[in-house]
Amino acid sequence: MNEETILEGDVVEMPKPEEEEETPAEAPTGEGEGEEEKKEETKKGSSASFKDAWKQVETFGQALSEALQGRGNVVMVRVNDEALQHLDMLIEAEVTKSRSESAAFLINEGIKTNQPLFDKISTITQQIVELREQLRAEVQLGPKEEEAEA
Repeated sequence: MNEETILEGDVVEMPKPEEEEETPAEAPTGEGEGEEEKKEETKKGSSASFKDAWKQVETFGQALSEALQGRGNVVMVRVNDEALQHLDMLIEAEVTKSRSESAAFLINEGIKTNQPLFDKISTITQQIVELREQLRAEVQLGPKEEEAEA
């Protein structure tokens, strides 16, 4: 084949290093087959572990970002030594920059983790508000109705 023919669209396939055929001298004898399988499994396991770890980092990063958005409210809180250690751990690991960020993150995660509980609390609280409104309406209407009857 001359250069013109190759340039016109013929493709000359070159074997990739990993696709090279084994010569009879390199053919496996059956002794190292288990080791090769173990190496492949280790590679796959390492890859999966890395992907899982990376996914956790991404998830953690998203959670931290959500927790730190819209932090316009200031809350002063006293914590015990154990809670303070956990706040400081996040700072030491450079996950957060301050105790305030650490606290905001942990509060946000606690709310997310306990969302079913907060949903129940919200439902019951709404019922309490409605009952109070009914009671106020009854108390305010009671004396006015009596005056109208007299």
